[in-house]
Amino acid sequence: MKGVILAGGRGTRLYPLTYITNKHLLPIYNKPMIYYPFSVLMLAKIREVIIVTNPEDLQNYKILFGDGSFLGMRVYYAVQDSPRGLSDGLMQSRKFADGDSVMLTLGDNIFFGHGLPEILKKGVETVKKEGGACVFAYYVNDPERFGVVEFDEFGSVLSLEEKPKKPKSNYAVTGLYIYDETVFEKIERLKPSDRGELEITSLNEEYLKEKKLKVEILGRGFAWFDAGTYDSFLEAGEFVATIEKKTGLMVGCIEEIAYRNKWITKDQLMKLAKNLEKTDYGQYLKKLAETI
Repeated sequence: MKGVILAGGRGTRLYPLTYITNKHLLPIYNKPMIYYPFSVLMLAKIREVIIVTNPEDLQNYKILFGDGSFLGMRVYYAVQDSPRGLSDGLMQSRKFADGDSVMLTLGDNIFFGHGLPEILKKGVETVKKEGGACVFAYYVNDPERFGVVEFDEFGSVLSLEEKPKKPKSNYAVTGLYIYDETVFEKIERLKPSDRGELEITSLNEEYLKEKKLKVEILGRGFAWFDAGTYDSFLEAGEFVATIEKKTGLMVGCIEEIAYRNKWITKDQLMKLAKNLEKTDYGQYLKKLAETI
């Protein structure tokens, strides 16, 4: 399975912050926003990742991640030259996927919770064994902002609806999706929505029509942020700061995950720490290498 991060778009809801800076490079507390969805793919043990972004932002991502070798990974890049929807963004990774299944995450989505690696593993194994798609739902108080999933009394999916005026449930589909190798064929069949985009909800509906859409609910103990508005952006930063200060452990630290996954050695981690030795981040990596 390969990983895809969508990090394009204009970030208009965060203007003027995003006039000259790609939204996904803005800081969520002490790390670039994109570190958090990137770390989710790493927790799922995915070592090949492609970042899909705007033409003008491509170089900044290459500076940030390079070829991924410092993490024991392979990182690739693709361009979505204009915002034509999330499904179109995913389509830009078709050559990279090369017939494999994919885990897609949005660059402004942040996930946290005990047991997250296990629920990711379950979703990956389900799609590998049974095909289809697996998405993740989360209870929200403002479902009209999101794609909403409706369940029957037995927990089976009845419908999906994008930003409904009258939501049929409070369960929002988060920006994390696992698709089998038929995903790109399905995208080819999609028609643009009223706003001229290939919607991710339309793609999920294709799987639902085939009765191959599975929904995992992120319940109590999980936190999910769509950091695309001022309030959610601030809330996400405050949440990460609180967790890190209370536990002494970092959230979304990609170097730590690479080390714990045994993708890099202790010497490699120490080298990364030395490059950041004047920061708390670097000191955290140094302590990690010395104690684990």
